Order: sequence, then C-alpha cells, then structure tokens
Amino acid sequence: MTTAPSGTASPADGVGPLLRAWREQRRVSQLELALRADSSARHISFIETGRSRPSEEMVLRLAEHLDVPVRERNALLLAAGYAPRYPHTPLDDPALDALREGIERLIGGFEPYPALVVDAMYDVVAANRGVLMLFDGVPESLLEPPLNAVRLTLHPQGLAPRILNLREWRGHLLEQMERHIALRRSAPLRALYEEVAAYPVPDTDERYAAETGAPAAYFALPMVIEHNGRRLSFVSSISTFNTPMDVTVAELAVETLLPADPATAKYLQSWLS
Repeated sequence: MTTAPSGTASPADGVGPLLRAWREQRRVSQLELALRADSSARHISFIETGRSRPSEEMVLRLAEHLDVPVRERNALLLAAGYAPRYPHTPLDDPALDALREGIERLIGGFEPYPALVVDAMYDVVAANRGVLMLFDGVPESLLEPPLNAVRLTLHPQGLAPRILNLREWRGHLLEQMERHIALRRSAPLRALYEEVAAYPVPDTDERYAAETGAPAAYFALPMVIEHNGRRLSFVSSISTFNTPMDVTVAELAVETLLPADPATAKYLQSWLS
C-alpha cells in the first residue's frame, strides 16, 4: 500500500518541509520543479530549508506543479503565513445550490444507467435510480447514512457476494484507493482502506470462470454482478470538476456505470420503463 513518506512535516514546521515532502512524494528533483515553476533550484532549496520565505504566488505555483490537492494547498498557505485561498463550503450551503441541481440533473439524465456522486471518503452524496436498483436486498445497516460506496461494494453483506469477478474488481478499487491515499495523505481514507481490505472475499470468481469459460474481450475491466437472477456487466467512468476553487467541489467525483454488453443495456432500459 502506498502511503505518505515517513516523517512528513507538520504545518508547524513551516512551508519548506511540507513542500519538500510533496516534491519527494512526486519524485521531482529541485531542478525539475524549478524549471516547471520558472524559478531556480537554488531558490527551491532555500524555500525548503527555510532560508527563504516564498510569496503567496510562489506557494500556489509550486503546489500546482506538484499536483497538491486543493485542501492541502490551504495547509501550505497557512504554513507560509498566508490566509487560505480555497473555501470549504458545505454541500448543502445555498451557495452550492446550482452545483447540487446540476449534479442531480446530470445523474438523473444518465438513467436508466447507474450514476452516483461521492466525496473524498467515497461517501455517496447523490445517486440515481439505477444505483438504487443495484442496492436492492442490501441490509438496512449498510444503507444508513453516510452511505459509503467502497464499504457497500466490498462488504460481505453488501454487493460483494453478487459481484462475480470480485477479486478483479476488488483489486481495481483498492488500487484506486491507494492512489488517492498517496495523493491526499488522508488518515481517515487510510483507515477506510484497511477496513475494506480486511473483508473476507467470497469465492464468486471460480463459479464465474467455470460458467463463462474463455474470458470475454471487454474494452475495459467490467464489474459483473448478479441481479435478480440476471448477469449484468458494467464498466465504470469517473469524472471530476476542472479547476475547482472550493475544497468540497474539488473532492467530488461523478461515477457512471455504462453497460458493457447489449444484454445489460436492454435489461436496464426495460427495468426503468
């Protein structure tokens, strides 16, 4: 599992050690970062060692070239002695009314295919009827808010026993979480990873392989799930917002599940109608 570097500095140590930790995690040399940020390796070195205090503009420029998440850019600014640049607006705030309405319209328009919106912890903040269909029969205890998409998918009482290629799909989800942990360096996200990675894995894959024989030539890894005696196959697409200026917006992701075969598409269209 990929995690943040050991000994990562805290904001109290100043912006220099924080920037160095991000640079090392991204495996970028001081010279390479300097070239990207139109600076010099000497200046980058001075910033990291605390001999030079970067301007607010320089902090943001370095953060951009190091692909630092919006939430952590605020931490860098605070460590450098500047005010946070990006607000963290609750999703139910009236200021985000247009965003919420747009999201609901987007995932509603995707029906009959499943679509949902999750936050940085994979908690579901919106879902359409296609997703709710897949949740049929899941125990109420797993559906209590906050509903977590990864926990619900991999839990032995959730969707896991129905996912016929669970080992492949589980591996995909855990790899995705590892990438997000490396990017965000989030302790709660790491705890969620350790929880779901420890769930037992039902032996659905062997039955699936025996029934299907040779693997199908899919254009992307599908999630093959049993629903009411039918085998449905989906491929996942994830979208995020470009150039977000708010922490909440930056951490939202829209996941859509496209039918991976004509039979799945036909079933979903007949189900909704």
